[in-house]
Amino acid sequence: MLVLHGPNLNLLGRREPEIYGSVSLEAINQKLRQLAEAQNARVTTLQSNHEGTLVDAIQDAFGVHDGLAINPAAYTHTSVAIRDAIAAIEIPTVEVHLSNIHQREPFRHHSYIAPVAIGQICGFGARSYTLGLQALLDWLRARDSRTAQAE
Repeated sequence: MLVLHGPNLNLLGRREPEIYGSVSLEAINQKLRQLAEAQNARVTTLQSNHEGTLVDAIQDAFGVHDGLAINPAAYTHTSVAIRDAIAAIEIPTVEVHLSNIHQREPFRHHSYIAPVAIGQICGFGARSYTLGLQALLDWLRARDSRTAQAE
């Protein structure tokens, strides 16, 4: 599994804790590694403030990772490039947000990522990441089970 964290998420724990909580990005990554390990999966994480770096990571995931969980942060509402990269590689993707973007400012209500994702988890703080990863793992297992039954 690949987990991508977008711009400003490196500041988690000290950036607007009333919105994003007090849990650090490293603590979130540790929880993700623990969840993956408990389910015989592996997680690679990357945070970047740069759109191109995130696009490169998505493209590089093709043939390497089985699934993608991404918190595109502000790029959720602006990045056709990230949306197109996800669509191009056709890796099952879950969009994750710490806050409920649908309860915030109107410009945050639109996601370019949602139409190319299998689902979106938002509003559960740091737990959104583990919920998203669990949903992705469950989705992949169900897909693999359906494929095995069809053969």
